[in-house]
Amino acid sequence: MRILLVDDEIELTTPLSQALKREGYEIDVAFSGRDGLTLAAQHQYDLLVLDWMLPESSGLEVCRERRSHGDTTPVLFLTAKDTLDDRVLGLDAGADDYLVKPFELRELLARVRALLRRSPHWDGDRHPRPDATSTSPTPGQQRLQVGDLELDLDNQLAHRQGRTIDLSGKELRLLAYFMSHPGQLLTHQQIHEYLWDGDRPPSSNVLAASIRLLRRKLSISGEPPLIHTVYGKGYRFGD
Repeated sequence: MRILLVDDEIELTTPLSQALKREGYEIDVAFSGRDGLTLAAQHQYDLLVLDWMLPESSGLEVCRERRSHGDTTPVLFLTAKDTLDDRVLGLDAGADDYLVKPFELRELLARVRALLRRSPHWDGDRHPRPDATSTSPTPGQQRLQVGDLELDLDNQLAHRQGRTIDLSGKELRLLAYFMSHPGQLLTHQQIHEYLWDGDRPPSSNVLAASIRLLRRKLSISGEPPLIHTVYGKGYRFGD
């Protein structure tokens, strides 16, 4: 599995890249946003690990640029920015996970493992598998529909009342999970275990921010909401 690490702090990138190599990953390192964009465009990666504050182009700009080109490679942000607004901004740009500096190495490695399991090249043993998919809730099921909402898993798009809704990789997985269980109460723990594959999940604020962004995309003015909060328990999907 190949990882691109983009961070301008050499005192972090050196030991971190060495730790990742010891885990068996192939690591490329860039020290600026522009160099990171160049490498991401030239090579196929299974994970992008981006610092937020980078010279030339920020990690946020790198993530947005890759998403605008249809790149669905999982993105993990490393940053000292830890407010809810910052998390929302990062997730809205297309990030899949968010780790606040300073962090424990073992937690970062757990996040990396969880994100790599969502790579289309993962088969459980770090071997390529071209036909793998981490977004479809059941094999072969590439379209889901609940009410007036249709989800196209192949093209990472949703359609509602004649409009097209673009989704990030995290939003796609979350929406597919909801649409596979219409009308059911999905607890916070169930959603965490699904999205983060049983590894230690991020703070509850990250899930709340992801739900907030997905709600905003699914329901515009005049459309009934589809994601309903069951306070203290979780969420229920449907109109």
